Amino acid sequence: MGNYILIVEDDNDINHMLCELLHNQGYETSSAFSGTEALLYIERETPAAVILDLMLPGMTGEELLARIKEIDEGISVIISSAKDDVHTRVELLRAGADDYVVKPFDTEELLARLEAVLRRNGRGSSGENAESLTYKDIVMEPEDFRITVSGEEVTLTRREYLILELLIRNPGKVFTKNNIYESVWNEEYLGEDNAVNVHISNIRQKLAKVNSGETYIQTVWGIGFKMK
Repeated sequence: MGNYILIVEDDNDINHMLCELLHNQGYETSSAFSGTEALLYIERETPAAVILDLMLPGMTGEELLARIKEIDEGISVIISSAKDDVHTRVELLRAGADDYVVKPFDTEELLARLEAVLRRNGRGSSGENAESLTYKDIVMEPEDFRITVSGEEVTLTRREYLILELLIRNPGKVFTKNNIYESVWNEEYLGEDNAVNVHISNIRQKLAKVNSGETYIQTVWGIGFKMK
């Protein structure tokens, strides 16, 4: 449940864009294009969060928000709407919305707001393996995807975090790109995707900004990666 996001948006392009965006960050998603369809998804599986457009065919976004909160108050709801007046935002927040983004929105802002409401409502993780992890001067909090290096917070994308968590949980093990890709992306690795190398490089750069004198991830040539 902690990884499953329901997108309720009747615009095909926006819905598919949000699905791809969240999928690339490691979330599982479903797409609904009306309030009635959204309720069918929620009855089948409770999402951790719903990204909800207001202008829907049939049932309005406001009506769907009320129904969602009746079903489970713990489901986080982020309203996505072109309406930017203060009155609308205040009324929806009072009605139970957890956050509100105005279209057109910045995707990085949306991701940050999603992570924040999931942490706030205690659904940023499935609850398994939620204890703190420590490696050298790195401290990871899997429950809310938080990481500090030498006491300074470092911002990683969801997949960057999951890669580093995988390596730290098994510090003596060498992981091939195949291992990492299939563990983090939950897809078969076809041997052509450079995504793992790019994500490892990004992690190294972000950690080095805080502690440039330490090497954390070692490349084992011809095999893969491990913690050094």
